[in-house]
Amino acid sequence: MASPAASPPPPAARASRVHAAADETLTGEAVALDVQPLGFFLRAVSCLIDMAAGVALLVIGSLTLTALVGSGTIPDSTLRIGAIVLIVAVMVVVPTTVETLSRGRSLGRLAVGGRIVRVDGGAAGFRQAFIRALVGVLELWFTLGGIAAIVGMFTPRAQRLGDLLAGTACERTRTRPLPAAAPGIPPGLEGWAAVADVSRLPDRLAARMAQFVRGAEALEPAARARVAAGLAEAVRPYVSPLPDVDAETLVRAAASVRRDREYRALLLENERAASLTDHT
Repeated sequence: MASPAASPPPPAARASRVHAAADETLTGEAVALDVQPLGFFLRAVSCLIDMAAGVALLVIGSLTLTALVGSGTIPDSTLRIGAIVLIVAVMVVVPTTVETLSRGRSLGRLAVGGRIVRVDGGAAGFRQAFIRALVGVLELWFTLGGIAAIVGMFTPRAQRLGDLLAGTACERTRTRPLPAAAPGIPPGLEGWAAVADVSRLPDRLAARMAQFVRGAEALEPAARARVAAGLAEAVRPYVSPLPDVDAETLVRAAASVRRDREYRALLLENERAASLTDHT
């Protein structure tokens, strides 16, 4: 068995080095946070919802102004000024206020499960919200989202122009459910489990392993040994270092290590998402 010193680095460490520069959130201490950005499609849906709400406010405001002028409550000369104030309020003041008070949320982002945060993972504030709203007048309203769509397609985290200028991104606040509990590491393999690399296991093979582990007790001994041997043969190329154990123990150990690491990753993701929704 290879020594721990010669073993490959943990999957999380390699993932941090590979992805941190492109699409992960880095803290000020250069630590990659395991938080997933909101995808381009969901960001587009969120934007459409927010713009639809803005159009509704413009229509309601315009009808109110027209009614006030028609009733003589305000003079005709103030109609143009009122229209300008209404447009500025809907396009800049309302989005800035909502995003600041809700710490990065909006009606659209609430619907799709997203939140605006700084690129270092911290909560966005008034300055970021104001920059995004101001730039949004051009890239969202004047071009009907055209500039935002073009820029978002070519940035790793689907950031629009306002995000790039404000130093923000949209992160998911809804995470996957935690996986079901799995049997623990087989006795005697605790040291191996600490250094084992199972990150290359294909998802379909990992699902077969988990299914076998859950239902092995119900199989006939001959069928159980045959299935375990077949799975072990498929697993060996993806596990390093290989423990000197029988086929079924190898399958159980690899399945347990993979499940435990996925569980820890999802816990970190859930904790990070929870911190984004913390108003304290």
